[in-house]
Amino acid sequence: MHMLYDSDAFVVVQMQPDALSESGSQPHLTRQGFEIVDKRSNKEVYLDGSWAEAFQRQIHAWQVKTPTQEEVEATLDGYAELAQNPLFIH
Repeated sequence: MHMLYDSDAFVVVQMQPDALSESGSQPHLTRQGFEIVDKRSNKEVYLDGSWAEAFQRQIHAWQVKTPTQEEVEATLDGYAELAQNPLFIH
């Protein structure tokens, strides 16, 4: 797990496929993904597959041309519209 972004409105975490399960013997994730948490609505969305690939391309574009915080938040807001899962703190 790697935190990519944290603001008053959003948290973005990259989940790595080599993360181990609690037993430490089996990979827990088979593919890379991204979790986007909308702090305003207390909901999260997990992107994997083609959604994760599209988000990864967006990250690379941001690395080429550094965006403003407003540009980042506008993009994340679009993904947050997909969020259906309420956020639970463990």
